[in-house]
Amino acid sequence: MLKIVVDAMGGDHAPAEIVKGALQALGERKDFGIVFTGDEDLVRRELEKYKFDASRVDLVHCTQVITNDDIPTHAVRAKRDSSLVVGMKMLKEDANVGAFVSAGSTGAVLTGGVMHIGRIKGVMRPALCPGLPNVRGSRTLLCDCGANAECKPAYLAQFAVMASAYGKAAYGWETPRVGLLSNGTEEHKGDPLHQEAFALLSALKSIRFAGNVEGRDIMYGDVDIVVSDGFSGNIALKACEGCGKTVRDVLLNEFNRSAGGKLAYLFARRQISKLKNILDYASLGGSVFLGLKKVVVKSHGASKAKSIAPSVVQAVDACRGNLIEIISGMLAAGGLGAEETDA
Repeated sequence: MLKIVVDAMGGDHAPAEIVKGALQALGERKDFGIVFTGDEDLVRRELEKYKFDASRVDLVHCTQVITNDDIPTHAVRAKRDSSLVVGMKMLKEDANVGAFVSAGSTGAVLTGGVMHIGRIKGVMRPALCPGLPNVRGSRTLLCDCGANAECKPAYLAQFAVMASAYGKAAYGWETPRVGLLSNGTEEHKGDPLHQEAFALLSALKSIRFAGNVEGRDIMYGDVDIVVSDGFSGNIALKACEGCGKTVRDVLLNEFNRSAGGKLAYLFARRQISKLKNILDYASLGGSVFLGLKKVVVKSHGASKAKSIAPSVVQAVDACRGNLIEIISGMLAAGGLGAEETDA
């Protein structure tokens, strides 16, 4: 049976919300098992709160935890019995383990992934790829959203290929439309980095490039994938998250301002609920680290069960869809990255 390792100690609400969310995912899907890594006493205390198929759940005791205050490279090397490092080692060494899910330190997850799992042959830089809600009721993939603050044009081309592979593997998108995040839709827009990336993306036959897109287009859904350097992508991601929260709170405040507003809410409750669900990025899960030899999903540090459950399902779908093999094949077909594999 496919196993997904879950870092029970990573995140602001560990281990309670991590355990709860992972068990919710178990209830949704019957084709995988979970291995929790973490403090045995604390994790078992949480497990005792729920009913679940014990044959599908294992627990590996760990004595250490990597926190956001730790320096990632040092912590991954020094805290060898941490829930994160032990999980990464299991992912590398156990053929039955297909993925690792953590809401812990982003830097530590990336460092641990590169050090213990390694990059797919030809990959220059792994990239974070979350899904954002859009007006179509589906999701738009944003790659990269924070792993690589400084990029070369070839990195962006690889991000496009890897995100397209992820769309195919996890969501069944045969020919996802790819846009390059820029400060205008015209071909000549952007700095030299984005202009050179535009030329590379336009020449790639392995993807469906739709040209430049602006930040306002991310959640509108005209493209399936938005490619960005990690600095701009992280700003865009958090701006979208903030916008969603703002719209929701402004509407609720207006409805609660008067008796007439409360009455109006009763008639609009269904539509407001739908809008809230569309803007709820947490329900889409975490960000996949594209480019590693195994599937790694990074959930938001503040994730609760509602976000952990889809993160685990994301990991299962990526494994079942042969994500790693598809990325390898598409990179080889495009001839990308061999000269900078060890950069």
